[in-house]
Amino acid sequence: MKKSFLAIILLSILCACQTEKKIDEKKEYLRWVGDIAQNDQIDKPDFKVCNGNDKILQYFNLGKGPVYNEEKSEILNIFKSHYKPIYDKKENGLIRIRFIVNCEGKAGRFRVLQSDYDYQEKEFDGKIVSQLLNITKEIGNWKIFHKSEIPVDYYMYLIFKIKDGQLTEILP
Repeated sequence: MKKSFLAIILLSILCACQTEKKIDEKKEYLRWVGDIAQNDQIDKPDFKVCNGNDKILQYFNLGKGPVYNEEKSEILNIFKSHYKPIYDKKENGLIRIRFIVNCEGKAGRFRVLQSDYDYQEKEFDGKIVSQLLNITKEIGNWKIFHKSEIPVDYYMYLIFKIKDGQLTEILP
C-alpha cells in the first residue's frame, strides 16, 4: 500500500513538472497596462505619434492635470455648451475617455471605459457616450509638452460624472 501511494505521489510530481507554458516570443506586448495600441478599425489612419509607441508619456509623468492651452474652465464651457442631457434615472456613473496627444498637440486613439459609481462595468445609453466622445474629439487645443526641449507624445484622459443622464462634473 505504501509503495502504490509513493508511486502516485511521484507520478503527480513528475506530471506537474511537465506542464511548462510556452511564451509566444513573436507576440507584441504593450509596455504598460492601459497603453493604447493603434487599431485600424476605429482609429483615424492620419493620426500619428511622433516618437514611437514606446515613448508615449503616461499622464502621471507630466506632473500636471489636463495639459490644455486654455484653462480647465474652457474645457468645462465646451461641454456645458455642447452636451445635451438624456434625462434617465438609470444613467448614473462614470465615463472615462482616454487618448493620446501627439507632439503636434493633436489628439487621437480615443478609448472609452464606462462604470457605475462602484467601478463595476456598466453600459450607458449610446447617445450619452457618443456625445461625450464626439465633443472630446473636437477639442483641438491641447498643449504641446516638451521634455528636454523635445516635443513629446502623452496620454490624457477626461472622466465624466453622470447623474440621471446629466453631466455633473469633469475630472481631472
